[in-house]
Amino acid sequence: MNPTLIKPDAFAACSAAAGAGNHGVLAAAATGLSEFIHTQGGDVDRIFGISGIDPERLASPTLSLGLVNYCRVLEEAARHSGFDNFGLHYGRQFKPQSLGLIGYIGLCSDTLEQALHNVVNAFPWHQHDTLTRLVDKGECWRLDYQVRHGAILSRRQDAELTLGMFMNLIRHVAGRHWAPREVHFEHPRPGQWHDHCKVFDAPVWFDQPFNSLVIPKRDLLRTMPESDPILLMVMQDAIRRLNRGTSQQSMIEQARSQVNLSLMQGEPVLEEVADKLGLSSWSLQRRLREEGSSFTALVDQVRCEMATYYLQQKQLPISEMALLLGYSEVSAFSRAFRRWFGISPRQWRQEGLAS
Repeated sequence: MNPTLIKPDAFAACSAAAGAGNHGVLAAAATGLSEFIHTQGGDVDRIFGISGIDPERLASPTLSLGLVNYCRVLEEAARHSGFDNFGLHYGRQFKPQSLGLIGYIGLCSDTLEQALHNVVNAFPWHQHDTLTRLVDKGECWRLDYQVRHGAILSRRQDAELTLGMFMNLIRHVAGRHWAPREVHFEHPRPGQWHDHCKVFDAPVWFDQPFNSLVIPKRDLLRTMPESDPILLMVMQDAIRRLNRGTSQQSMIEQARSQVNLSLMQGEPVLEEVADKLGLSSWSLQRRLREEGSSFTALVDQVRCEMATYYLQQKQLPISEMALLLGYSEVSAFSRAFRRWFGISPRQWRQEGLAS
């Protein structure tokens, strides 16, 4: 291992971890964010202010940001800079060393395959309320990523950024021309989607169940050049210590997340959402009532919020939007939209209310 490459920064991160705690996502995930926003013509102070980001917390990779604030700052950066593929290109330049503890967990692993397994296993300590997993697909691994926080429904920029981070860990060893077999995103196809194919150098599919990289297993047999088993254990212990005593989402937030995930399959079903949460339908309804809501109101709120987000995607047809929101007919979506806002989705878009 090259000690000048890893050890100083890594042990500094461990020292900082002793007095910190993770309440969402470690600030290392926003390394260089101010500079990147500035280079894209965005007003950093304004974007941070709208998103509730304290710039002083970005100075230490083991301090944390609220996950809601983190996902929002990426969406706001894309919107206010006019750079629709903000997350894609921010992730493209993200080096593993910049990711703090989670990056070094990958770099200190024995092989590239072990690095991915170690990063996936430690990711819940790096970022809360998130699914990360490796699914065995025979000749390939499918690396899935998905934010599961009920208050975060607009998360395209984060998804594109994070898959770029994973890809850069692999390219660190396999070379800058390495490419996955396929790339999947859960959000609708954006206007400049050809850019995604160029960045990943692979077929890119949208409207998928998860954000995923499909990775040939033979590409992961390489040895990590900075492998260090002792430092790996130190990093794994440090990131675990940051997560002691962290809080859980409310039942409303958990249910919102499951409702959002189920929309592409059609009308959300109370019994199915309750089952995902390990509850009976009666128990879920009771707990939602205790928090001042109901399942029907929750579905309506999620659809309303996602409708305004989708309307900002100018290339997305309203007919496709209705399907993404779980409506079987466009007319049902239009009626719901008129109930929410008093005008049709088409009028909303034409009048620029979604900008």
